[in-house]
Amino acid sequence: MGFYDTVVSLNDTVNGLVWGPPMLFLVVGTGIFLTIMVKFFQVSKIKLWWRGTFGQLFKKRGEEDKNNITPFQAVTTALASTVGTGNIVGVATAIVRGGPGAIFWMWVSAFFGMVTKYAEVVLAVKYREVDANGVNHGGPMYYIEKGLKMKWLAVVFAILATLATFGIGNMTQANAIAGSMETTFAIPKLVTGCVIAILAGLVIIGGIKRIAQVTEKLVPFMAVFYIIGALIIIFSNITKIPGVFGMIFSGAFDTKALEGGLMGYIIMKAMRFGVARGVFSNEAGMGSAPIAHAASNEKDPVKQGLWGIFEVFVDTIIICSLTGLVILASGVSNFEAGVGAKDFVGGLFTGSDLTLAAFSVHFGQAGGIFVTIGILLFALSTILGWSYYGEQSIRYFSKNSSIIDGYKVIFIVFAIIGAMGGLALIWDIADTLNGLMAIPNLIAVLLLCKVVLDLTKEYVAKSK
Repeated sequence: MGFYDTVVSLNDTVNGLVWGPPMLFLVVGTGIFLTIMVKFFQVSKIKLWWRGTFGQLFKKRGEEDKNNITPFQAVTTALASTVGTGNIVGVATAIVRGGPGAIFWMWVSAFFGMVTKYAEVVLAVKYREVDANGVNHGGPMYYIEKGLKMKWLAVVFAILATLATFGIGNMTQANAIAGSMETTFAIPKLVTGCVIAILAGLVIIGGIKRIAQVTEKLVPFMAVFYIIGALIIIFSNITKIPGVFGMIFSGAFDTKALEGGLMGYIIMKAMRFGVARGVFSNEAGMGSAPIAHAASNEKDPVKQGLWGIFEVFVDTIIICSLTGLVILASGVSNFEAGVGAKDFVGGLFTGSDLTLAAFSVHFGQAGGIFVTIGILLFALSTILGWSYYGEQSIRYFSKNSSIIDGYKVIFIVFAIIGAMGGLALIWDIADTLNGLMAIPNLIAVLLLCKVVLDLTKEYVAKSK
């Protein structure tokens, strides 16, 4: 067995453990538990968190902090890292490998994930530290150390987060850009990788302030750009939409499979890829986005936490759903309700190819260009956001600026490597790192849930 085969075998073994039933229970179960604790905050207080997020977008912003970023810049930086290839490639991969029912389980994980991310952000702002220059630093490593007094677990998270930045936040993104650019414009992957490295490097070297300045302009534009394109296709196929929802719900609870004794297997497959890709997309429970939120100049943990709910809503409930509906309504492959999960294992389409084909059905050649531009914007923004997560994880171990700068250089080089690599193995390794990274974070969130509950009660009382 060669080195490549050994890596694949080892990753498959770890991935099977990390994303088995216990992990599905931990990810979704944490969200359910927290949702009950805060009395379904994402629904019962929808006016409150909507007013505190979307309602603030059109108001005059306060004076900018020269050392830290604004609450809106924090959420756009976090959204930059979450609204990535998971929304385009990840949704397609979930459907291919888990069937249309995977979309339903994405929605489930997102609904409860709203509160999970809310709790993460609240804790990140509550336990962050301020350095000698007045700059905020925070994330799971800080609330694990300060809140739980478990330094060793904080170190484990920081190590896993650093490793994950090269997978989910870099190589998979660069790979998706390079693949789509090669398919659409016949641009060699090496050329694309070098261009990505140069563009990302110009922003990353400038630190969080420059990253935030870019993402606050890039994220709203790319989200609106993609949403409008997807809505055009959906409304053009409006008569198919009821059937599409039928595929999603029947695929999530596949009764046809029962006849062959495979119902449990099909449902678990849909759940596994739906939840995994949902987490890959919105990052709820992973502990990554709170690192960006902790850099905000917002002093109230709950006010910043509301943006966590908004983040998952935009990322999964809106953008991922639109991608799924476009794919299922396009007719580019056989998505027959009840058997779709079996039909797509080993199918013709993988990753971005399926989404490219779906958009091309309506827009023709322009559809491929549209998706390629979407992937370019989404993935590049993710690379920028995750570079900061890695920088902060490295900073947790060492304040030495030379070491942090060295990480930035290595991170940029890995974008070129990712652009050249094969999608399947990179994606699977990223999946594994996501699961490993989430474990210490979710443990901390569960053990510190009373802190979140007390702060939430206090905020709700004041808001009245």
